[in-house]
Amino acid sequence: MLDFNQKEKVFVTCKDRSVSYLEKEIRELGFVPESVGRTGVEIKASLEECMDLNLHLRTASHVLYEIKSFYLRHADDIYRRMKSIPWEDYLDVDGYFSVNSVVDNESVTTPLIVNVKVKDAIVDRFREKFGRRPDSGSDFDGLVFQVFWKENHANVYINTSGETLAKHGYRKIPGKAPMMEDLAAATIYATEWNTRVPFINPMCGSGTLAIEAALMATKRYPGLYRDHYAFQFILGYDSSAYEAKVTKLKSKITEIPELKIIASDISLQAISFAQENAATAGVDHMIQFEVCDFAETPIPERPRGVIMFNPEYGERLGEEAELEAIYKRIGDFMKQKCAGYRGYIFTGNMELAKKVGLKASRRIEFWNGTIDCRLLKYELYQGTREG
Repeated sequence: MLDFNQKEKVFVTCKDRSVSYLEKEIRELGFVPESVGRTGVEIKASLEECMDLNLHLRTASHVLYEIKSFYLRHADDIYRRMKSIPWEDYLDVDGYFSVNSVVDNESVTTPLIVNVKVKDAIVDRFREKFGRRPDSGSDFDGLVFQVFWKENHANVYINTSGETLAKHGYRKIPGKAPMMEDLAAATIYATEWNTRVPFINPMCGSGTLAIEAALMATKRYPGLYRDHYAFQFILGYDSSAYEAKVTKLKSKITEIPELKIIASDISLQAISFAQENAATAGVDHMIQFEVCDFAETPIPERPRGVIMFNPEYGERLGEEAELEAIYKRIGDFMKQKCAGYRGYIFTGNMELAKKVGLKASRRIEFWNGTIDCRLLKYELYQGTREG
């Protein structure tokens, strides 16, 4: 049985190009990164602390707690090396587990081979020790073991998250072409919005950007909307410790009645979906929803804040000509109606972005799935900018 207070190497993963925002979140929780890679941050942490990481992090994908690191040369050696690991220290004989692998080794053609060999090693060890074995499958419904194998070195982790943390749990109706919650959070961090001045989101779709802004401002963390994690299936897990952490999470909520968050969309259905998602997140009272053309979105005069667009990219044939006019109108709207604000456009089509007609002061790189995207920043100065 594991000691939940024993600190080991923990690797917190995220989407490519989001690591700087994840690192900031991790530091704010009091951890000091030992290394920062392209898609994750390595720290020292206990399983008890892994619970906190899972509950708090907005831009993370998984929290991985290392249980073994060793030399591994060839696929023929997987079964023997994996069978030597004391899996019974982590997993109940009557439990359920799954295995996931990321592999870069010339002896392996597909990670599925590694998954099967690791699973076989685990169940055979249990059979030999107890005469029976835990159930296994591909669903992340129980304990999850993660293998990273690059060239001649393998790391074995408990994936304490299970299903990805990228989904924050409140979005029951995704709407059309939705932005994932972790990406939405990362892009808001990239705007350096100070959570005290207005956040305006025209063309809001299912409302993810506006909802994430409201969650950040009021210190509502993703753990409030999810009650199933892989760490709950580790041998020795104490549910009372988890429940205490959730109670503490609720106590952090800080309402800001004077904060203005405005989300608009020309589609009544989109606004209906956004309102339902906001209600699930408990922030519908914070967001002013408007059904209107983006150019009619109300813009508070004071204080001036951040305005953020996530328009379509024109991925389908024939859409681009129509979108060129929309991007031009977005530029005109920001120039004419949003002076003093910081403007942002998130897009995966830089040709369309040229139609905005404004010079971007920054181009911040992101991936939206497999689409190479930019968050374009526009300084819309008139007098003093406020946040």
